[in-house]
Amino acid sequence: MSDSKLSTFSLAAAVAGAVSMAAMTIPSTASAAGKEKCYGVSKAGENGCANAAGTHSCAGQSTAAYDNGEWKLVAEGSCVEMGGLLEPSDGINEDAKMKAG
Repeated sequence: MSDSKLSTFSLAAAVAGAVSMAAMTIPSTASAAGKEKCYGVSKAGENGCANAAGTHSCAGQSTAAYDNGEWKLVAEGSCVEMGGLLEPSDGINEDAKMKAG
């Protein structure tokens, strides 16, 4: 490939990647309206995304139920009622565990 074709291809790939990334973030922003991050209420494998400790970066990768470093989105104002925390902490959330039954 010539340098100009390579540059055009690189630019097209970069634009396509940027558009793709922008499209992925729009639904998550829209779905977060009226929601809040609630720490310590998710069961193992049901977390929302990366944990506070940085040991994983994806949803569904938590290994302990009610871990205060794991979060999931809940209806705004309901986190504390469930026994959850609005900020990450260490340990297991025994209060949320008991409330969940």
